[in-house]
Amino acid sequence: MGVFVFLPLVLPLSALPIARLAEQHLHPRVTTRLLTLLAVVLGVCSTLCLGLLVVVGTAQLPGNPLPDGWSDPEVRAAVPYAEVAGIAAIFVLSAALVVCGTALRRAHRIRERAHRALDVLPSGADPAVLPDDTPYAYAVPGTPARPGRPARPGRIAVSRGMLGSLDGDERRALLAHERAHLHCRHHRYLLAVRLAGCVNPLLLPLRSAVAFSAERWADEEAARAVGDRRLTARAVGKAALISRPAPYPGAVQFASPEPGPVPRRVAALLGPVPSARTWPPALTPAGLAALVAAAGTAASALSALNASVALFLVLKAATPW
Repeated sequence: MGVFVFLPLVLPLSALPIARLAEQHLHPRVTTRLLTLLAVVLGVCSTLCLGLLVVVGTAQLPGNPLPDGWSDPEVRAAVPYAEVAGIAAIFVLSAALVVCGTALRRAHRIRERAHRALDVLPSGADPAVLPDDTPYAYAVPGTPARPGRPARPGRIAVSRGMLGSLDGDERRALLAHERAHLHCRHHRYLLAVRLAGCVNPLLLPLRSAVAFSAERWADEEAARAVGDRRLTARAVGKAALISRPAPYPGAVQFASPEPGPVPRRVAALLGPVPSARTWPPALTPAGLAALVAAAGTAASALSALNASVALFLVLKAATPW
């Protein structure tokens, strides 16, 4: 395997330049999908290589259930610094799996709490108006059916305070934005990138980039639905000034009270409709960054595949039959 087993752990750095440049040169729909794909592939490759290192490290531990041949010096020679790397990988992969499990449980718990809060309202209400004077709005993804419990469709929750703070046209933009979150399943992209960041911290910058691009995607869908980009920009800016955090952390809000991304979203809506191109021109900073990210992802996948095949052949040769 050699050093190839370590490359997928550092190659996510190749995707960082495109995270910001894609926002400026690609449609937010394309940006969200591209960055999520990069994060998932790089995260899977990192996990695979950590797993390979764990195999080598676990084989050296006394009392392990693996074949004795797997602790042979020839197996350890396949990985540089096998003793240190193998033992370290055991702790790193264990921590990554615990963090991923915690993130999944937290996302499930938040969704369940949000649905229980909306269950007291009429099921056909769209949106579900909460009797709360604090202004906020968010989308709650649906949940599949379970034994003894029917499926729950996705719902839009908006407080009475938010509705009272916007005029009729602004309310249409708000609801169109939240419906876009549900229809385009933005929560899946956000969860996928979050899990990738749990596996490899170098992918954490992609999480904020995808969160912003998903909001921009919903903004563009809302502007298309209401037919007025300036109206949508006004609604986003106005809601950001009055909004308070949603009662459920992690909920996809119409306008977060955090000041950073909102001016960029408003500026984008006041500009022209973003290009629908799926890849930036090659001879531009964004094009070069996209090529670097694609090359890094391909190299990560090939390195993980090479390390897997090499370790398989070594272990096969070292396994007594």
